[in-house]
Formats: sequence, C-alpha cells, structure tokens
Amino acid sequence: MARRVRGLRWYIGGLLFLSTVINYIDRQTLSVLAPTLKETYGWDNWHFSWILIAFRVAYSVGQTVAGRVIDRLGTRTGLALGVAWYSVAAMATSLATGLGSFMAARFALGLGEAGNWPGATKAVSEWFPRRESGWAVALFDSGSSVGAALAPFIVLSLYASFGSWRPAFLVTGALGFLWLAIFLTVYRSPAEHPRITDEEREMLRQDQETDAAEHATGAALPYATLLRLPQTWGYVVSKTFTDPVWFFITDWFAIYLVSRGFSMEEGLLAFWVPFLAADAGNFFGGGVSSRLIARGWSVGAARKAIGVFGGLGMTLLVPTIWVDSLPAIIACFAVSTFAYAAFSTVILNLPADLFAPASVASVSGLGGTGAGLGTITAIAITGWVSDRHSFAPILVGASILPLVAVAAMLLLVRNTAATRAGVVREV
Repeated sequence: MARRVRGLRWYIGGLLFLSTVINYIDRQTLSVLAPTLKETYGWDNWHFSWILIAFRVAYSVGQTVAGRVIDRLGTRTGLALGVAWYSVAAMATSLATGLGSFMAARFALGLGEAGNWPGATKAVSEWFPRRESGWAVALFDSGSSVGAALAPFIVLSLYASFGSWRPAFLVTGALGFLWLAIFLTVYRSPAEHPRITDEEREMLRQDQETDAAEHATGAALPYATLLRLPQTWGYVVSKTFTDPVWFFITDWFAIYLVSRGFSMEEGLLAFWVPFLAADAGNFFGGGVSSRLIARGWSVGAARKAIGVFGGLGMTLLVPTIWVDSLPAIIACFAVSTFAYAAFSTVILNLPADLFAPASVASVSGLGGTGAGLGTITAIAITGWVSDRHSFAPILVGASILPLVAVAAMLLLVRNTAATRAGVVREV
C-alpha cells in the first residue's frame, strides 16, 4: 500500500510552481541573450519585436485552445502535453539561423507554453479548497518571477562556458523533461491519488460538494454563454490591460537598461531585483486576500481591494523617465512588479472564484488570449516607438493601462442574474 502524504496538495502546488519556473527560464533565455543576438544578426528593436510577436500570437491563440483541451483531457494529460511540446520547441531554438527561423521556433514555444496557466489554474481548483486558493495561485504564479530572476545567471553562465548562445537553449529546454518525469509519477486527481490521506480527501470532497450545490450544472459552459457574462469580460479585460506591463519588463528589460547606458554586467547585477519583488507580490496578493476572506470579507471585496492596490502601484514606472541612477530605476521597477504580481494573483483566482470547475480552464484560456492580443499590440508599439523616439512614452502607457484593468474589475466582476441562478458563483 502506498504511503500516505499529509498535505499532499502543497506538494502538488510545488510541482505547479516548478513548471512555471521552467516555463519562464525557457521564455527568458531569448530576452537575456537579446543584446547579443541583436548585435550578431544586426536587428533593431523593430526586428526583435517580430520574434516576440511570433511567440505572443501562438501564445494568445493557444491559451483558449489549451484551456478547452485541458478541460476535456484532464489536468494530468493536458499539462503534460503542453510541457513536452514547449520543451522540444525551446531546444529547437538552438538551430535558428536568422529572423525567420527564430520566429518559427518562438511560435512553436508559444503554442506549448500556452497550456501552463490554464492547466495550473485547473489543478488549483481540483486540489485546493476555496479558502486556500489565493495562496496556491500565489505559489505557482511566483514561479514566473523566480524563473525570470534565475534565467540571467543560468543563461549567461552557459553562454560564457560554451562561448556560444546555442547551448543555452538546449540546456534550458531540457529542464522540462526532468519536470515531466516527476509530474507523471506524482500527479493524479484527488479522487484517484493513492497517497492522499483520508482527511485531505474528505476536506476536498466537502469543498467540491459545496461548489456543486452552488451550480446548476457541472458541465463546461459553452463559449457563447461565457462571453455573455460580465464576469468573463471583467477577467479578460483585467488580464488584457495588465499582462502587457509585465511582459514589457520580462521581454525588454535587458534592452531597456542597455538603452539607458548600463552595461550587460551592470544589468545582470540588477536584473533579478524586480523579479524578486514580483515573487513577494504574489504572496502578498494571495495571502492578504485569503486572510481578508478568513476575517469575513466577501471573496469579491477581498480580491478587488488587492486589485486597486496593484493598479495604483504599477503607475510608479513613470518616474524612471526622470531618474538616471541604476538603483533608483530598479527600485521603481521593483515596486511596480510587486504591485503587478499582487494584482495578477487575484486576477488568476477569478476563474476559480466565479465559475464551476468544468469551465475554469476555458475561462482562464479566454483571459490568456485577451492578454496575448494586448501584449502583441504593446510589443509592436514598443519596438516602433523605442527605435524612433525612446522608451519614455512606453513607460507612460504602461502606467496607465493597469488603471483600465482596475476599472473593469470593479465594474464587471459583480453579481448578476446569472450568479443568482447558480451559473457562476456569487462574489
């Protein structure tokens, strides 16, 4: 008989965290090497933006597709397929020889990586009671900032060791297969897992029974129904107007620091700080919202309070236009990424807060597609504007967009006739 593991859900949460770390290491390999690749191939920011856009096109379309596929295949199979796909694509980037082949490799990477957030969100809805979901989402989402912070040290060490950028893509891409072997060994649904304790299984069963009592049906809602609900659009718009800010930092940060006159070595020393701040922001957003719920706040009020804080905090990107010292620039970015991550954590909770488990990944995928389209637009604008002017207008825009997200969250994520009928939860 398999040995039972107390608190098994937190080991599952740790696996989701590691998946996100690896996801972001693979993604950030290109961004860390961007100054070198631009010099090698003679690209300007506009050319580089097309490589980023290729990834985002696949990622945005893939989120909705992946969400529905994971809802149908199940978390274990769907998430495993996504990780295997993007690991192969990451390794294949080492074969790229120019703009077209880099775009093709990044497109393939985006298709695979699209499944991580819908899959992880669905896993949280299966394995964690509602009162703990904020912490669980904070845990797996913090992998993005940890992966982004680790990537410069891993990638530049590989580049220095081999004297070539190609091995960096091979080694970082292979990490996904190590994770996959562990995941397929460990992950099962709570109802099927041989190592879950009777107490944890019963706790999750009772939580799911409460969910079932709040819903008219356990079947996945069709997209036509989802798209008629204001809650869906509150989530989608919130993602669409905040994710471009985060991806501006992850995709362009190294190039931005070089444009301000700092060397790659100076940038490496500072690169990890905003991402460490984002990691703290994940747990702040998830932890404080969960604590407020435990103290009697409604789920919606707790999430929205963190959303307002996060949207206002992201406006601190604007002062970087006028400061010249590296510590001051990094401090502004760190506050902004802390605020973004807090907001992101509560946004990522919304599908599980609002919808029946059978629709969680589908709604998460819709939000990912909206965020992808917003990010594609932002990338194209960033490449064009930074080549012809500077990054200053981009930083102003990145401070305004989150305020739109806050307004959408406050106005659209609310009780309606649909929530009272039991189609989605009341928040």
